[in-house]
Amino acid sequence: MAAVRPLLRIGFVPEHFSTPLHFAQHHFNLSADLIPFPSGTGHMITSLRSREIDVGIGLTEGWVAGLGRKRDPSTNQIKSGEGYKLLGTYVESPLCWAISTGIKRKELKSVEDLKDAKRGEKVKMGVSRFGSGSHVMGSVLADQKGWISQPSPSETAALPFSVHPLQNFLGLREAVNDATADFFMWEYFTSKRYYSPSATPHPLKQLGEIYTPWPSWQIVSNLPHSAAAPEPRIEDFFEKLNKGIRYFEESQEEAVRYISTELDYEEADATKWLETVKFARDVRGVDVGVVKKTVETLARAGVLAGQEKEEGRRMIGIMREEGN
Repeated sequence: MAAVRPLLRIGFVPEHFSTPLHFAQHHFNLSADLIPFPSGTGHMITSLRSREIDVGIGLTEGWVAGLGRKRDPSTNQIKSGEGYKLLGTYVESPLCWAISTGIKRKELKSVEDLKDAKRGEKVKMGVSRFGSGSHVMGSVLADQKGWISQPSPSETAALPFSVHPLQNFLGLREAVNDATADFFMWEYFTSKRYYSPSATPHPLKQLGEIYTPWPSWQIVSNLPHSAAAPEPRIEDFFEKLNKGIRYFEESQEEAVRYISTELDYEEADATKWLETVKFARDVRGVDVGVVKKTVETLARAGVLAGQEKEEGRRMIGIMREEGN
């Protein structure tokens, strides 16, 4: 008698983007243990490496940063990350990161006020965790603004911000209101409902926004899985998630109802978000060009210590076929 395989343990961020995953389980019998990670991709990386979860659905920049080449400050040696592979594409559209501060922070009026030279000291950037999307995108912002000092080949690029890990969205909102942090970056529609003096707890003020220059969400796993030797539970997950995405696209009213009643969003914001998001037609496989572009951007921003030939291919477990 064949041994019964344990349920696939899937980490996800319990925000509006998780709706097709919910539909996959609720309507199409996805057999998996769905484990929420409100602190985001960085926490999932830790859990993947410690084998607490098998699969993660998270932000492209977070996954690539975790697998890329970094300089160990203690040895000055460059090492590549490990512990999981990119297996699938979840969301094709870019992510809009809102740049926020506390609603009463009168000294901060725009993104330009975050440059350290204007204050004589480093601005305090709140992040959920080191290596999270909220951390990585701070470097991308600084790179786009030209605020990163260019290092020598043996040095790491210097961020103009000091970095303060604050666990989750609630902790970040609290920190920018009590000045533990000056600003943070989080997905726009998740942040939007707090841009009001009456929002509780810890209302926010928007300073600006920035879009990822790549598709925003990818699927990773620490399980052995390839086109030549597929893992049955992952293949079943891909099939059910594809069905959940199609159901999501065909059932917009149900999607808005779920997002506005079960998650922390206003109905109008959920409806508006639907106009901006594009999920993958088939989640199986990853485009090596997307990974290459992400690596190049993160290396330029100082998140990664350069790149090697075929760096993107090393990170991918399943390549996306042309035309998908």
